[in-house]
Amino acid sequence: MAVTQLLGISITVADLATAAFYRDRLGLEIGPEHTVSDPAWNTLLGLTPRTTARAIDVAIGPMTVELVAFDPPGLAYPAERASTDLWFEHCALVCRDIAAARERLAGGSFGAITDGGPVLLPPNTGRVSAFKFRDPEGHPLELITFPEGVGAAVWHQSPGPGILGYDHTAISVLDVDRSIAFYSGLLGFSIGGRSLNQGPEQDRLDGLTGCAVDVVALEPASVATPHVELLHYRTPLGRVAAAEVRSNDVAAVRQVHAVDDLDAIVRRLERAGVRFVSPGVVTSQSGRRAAVVRDPDEHAIMLVAQGEAEAERAKP
Repeated sequence: MAVTQLLGISITVADLATAAFYRDRLGLEIGPEHTVSDPAWNTLLGLTPRTTARAIDVAIGPMTVELVAFDPPGLAYPAERASTDLWFEHCALVCRDIAAARERLAGGSFGAITDGGPVLLPPNTGRVSAFKFRDPEGHPLELITFPEGVGAAVWHQSPGPGILGYDHTAISVLDVDRSIAFYSGLLGFSIGGRSLNQGPEQDRLDGLTGCAVDVVALEPASVATPHVELLHYRTPLGRVAAAEVRSNDVAAVRQVHAVDDLDAIVRRLERAGVRFVSPGVVTSQSGRRAAVVRDPDEHAIMLVAQGEAEAERAKP
């Protein structure tokens, strides 16, 4: 009973025109707009029956991020924002030439997080180069480049000069041991790496002062990359959301994972008292079965029965 693969990431947007940013400034391919008409979608996400949704898939190499706009819409992304916020979740985009990717953003990014250009991080992080920024609606993103011998082998085998895919989705957490227990003990992830990042490079990367952050890579059971990354800021302390982040709020992001035994893992989560967004397992019109839960810091996780209809998509 375990998560076997991170299938995708589903991000709530206020306006699907945001997809143009991903196409024009990041060089990614966007698909056609489509309507999400299955009533099970609302049940799965804890929304009212009359909610409607439209979506666009953004192709990132062989991977996909889904942008979804809901009617009625929820709250905008909070005006006060930082990497330490406990609703923070970013997607780390792997590129070969981070300077060129950063230059393409010039004039189009709606808020750099990193102070200045890309940051070369210290040896304990593998000397990766990274740059954090936001899309037009406030969602955080990261550009990342791995030197030879560092990171998953796929990033050194993939052809092309642009963005190759995403390595992980990173979430801010309040208690790192609690989160490890949730993801490893209940969902079957394994720890792929761990470090304490601090110093001037980390401060510049996060646009903050006095950062000390535990970084823990959590790998699914079958496909290690892409994976989930925990960010536990010892300092400065993060803020808790003023209200619950609902599925139609712009700050809402959903990790979409395949699991090898959905019914068994749902029973395990129920016994552990995990909070469900969906009323247990929900079956879509296509026959795909899924459930949505929240982790200890309220990040949303969609669990999809492996091998069932359209399992690679981030919706029923």
